[in-house]
Amino acid sequence: MKKSIIAIATVITLLFSANNIQAKTIDITNEVVEASQLQSVYDSYFAVKDALIKSDSKLTSAKAATLLTAITAVKMDKLKSNEHTVWMKVVKKLTADAKSISSTTDLKKQRETFKSLSKNTYDLIKVSNPEQPIYKQYCPMADADWLSKEKAVKNPYYGSSMLTCGNVVETIK
Repeated sequence: MKKSIIAIATVITLLFSANNIQAKTIDITNEVVEASQLQSVYDSYFAVKDALIKSDSKLTSAKAATLLTAITAVKMDKLKSNEHTVWMKVVKKLTADAKSISSTTDLKKQRETFKSLSKNTYDLIKVSNPEQPIYKQYCPMADADWLSKEKAVKNPYYGSSMLTCGNVVETIK
């Protein structure tokens, strides 16, 4: 009888432990989903920036279309509460800016709209705790900021004509 009770207690303990492990696995999976949702938006933003650095308006338009897809794919209910709050404030403007940039091959208009896109992306990335440092950079000639994964300045507002104009004004970690 005593052995039966010990066996039953052991089985219950094992089942309870397995459920805890499974619950923790689900939590970890949800964290990955949350991070990857906004990561695709950020990666697409950086692709738009890189196309502007090259002064390639067609590539910029195509990368902005990819950004638009990434924005519409975000599932708001999967965002952390602080990200969700900022997302609700910036999503309409991010969408409008991505549409605007993707619908033109006028480099000057793309760069002008990129100012707003950068401001709203900054607001969002600031609350996201990025995996790697992100550098907020500023160009006094364009009076505008942008975000970069690299500390070295590569100016999207002037491309090769003033590639290194600007400086790092903030590091987001």
